[in-house]
Amino acid sequence: MIAPVRAIPVGLGERAYQVLIGPGLIGAAGEHIRPFLKRARTAIVADETVARLHGERLRAGLTAAGIAADLITIPSGEASKSFEQLARLSDDLLALSLDRGDVIIAFGGGVAGDLAGFAAAIYKRGIDFVQIPTTLLAQVDSSVGGKTAIDTPRGKNLIGAFHQPRLVLADLEVLSTLPQREIRAGYAEIIKYGMLGDFAFFEWLEANGAAVLAREPAALAYAVARSVEMKAEIVAEDEKEAGRRALLNLGHTFGHALEAEVGFGEALLHGEAVALGCAQAFRFSAAQGLCSAQDAARVERATAAAGLPTRMSEIPGAPFAADRLVEHMAQDKKAEGGSLTLILARAIGQAFTAKRADAAAVRAFLVAEGASP
Repeated sequence: MIAPVRAIPVGLGERAYQVLIGPGLIGAAGEHIRPFLKRARTAIVADETVARLHGERLRAGLTAAGIAADLITIPSGEASKSFEQLARLSDDLLALSLDRGDVIIAFGGGVAGDLAGFAAAIYKRGIDFVQIPTTLLAQVDSSVGGKTAIDTPRGKNLIGAFHQPRLVLADLEVLSTLPQREIRAGYAEIIKYGMLGDFAFFEWLEANGAAVLAREPAALAYAVARSVEMKAEIVAEDEKEAGRRALLNLGHTFGHALEAEVGFGEALLHGEAVALGCAQAFRFSAAQGLCSAQDAARVERATAAAGLPTRMSEIPGAPFAADRLVEHMAQDKKAEGGSLTLILARAIGQAFTAKRADAAAVRAFLVAEGASP
């Protein structure tokens, strides 16, 4: 019996799919995935931690639907989003003799989803995949929208492809095993949606954020569903990030620069970097006279209340060199013609894309924020 779930469509014509949100989806995965299989076989790509905690439950769910599944594990952590792991994973998939009619299951957080999704995009010029995100951050962000990528020493997610999944299964029960730090990191992406385009949702999170962080079922389900609704709407309108979808990168240009400086690891989780980057984007907007200092302070308070960083001084390795940070920002995928592109704000819920941002002004702002000149 499939547990009752919320189904949110991602409207992309022939490539449309649903995001299912609710409890019990891992155990019922076979029933949901079977319609997409041409033969009763699949390959699961999971990080080692997720495979240990939840791998048997997923395989049992697939077996119950008559689906045979091979399990491929990757090391946990951002370091797995590398050329080396991509090559290894591609070879493992080839060794299974999968064909283009088969389906890969990406099982884990954003790292597993990004790596497995990119491997699916390039395996024999494209094979279908299903996302089963197991972190809050992946459920509300990276599993939806078809962005797949690996990192390089020059920056995060710089090598990748748009490759939409056939289905996303966001099982809320799996979040019970996450460390609280991971829940906070996922919450950063949730509150980001309020900051960029839904002031009422931001206000709701100010009042109910503690319940979401405590994993209270009703609050958590609403926060995940509203986040996915917003992302699905934006992706359906602008799949390849030619316009409005860029707003989803609020906080990411500042945040990715800090991630690059500390080495894409446990020192600064992606969600933590996004939280700090959002606070910086609002403070920079205020410094440029684009939004009020009151809104910038309100964003900072709401972010800090969730236990997330808002200042560079809170990050191991500080102070950072302003020139290095600007250099990383220039590598951002939104940069055009050598100029910085930032997502800034006129108010909470009113983000916009600022092209040809003044690099000197950004550098001066970072110095004022505590970066070394």
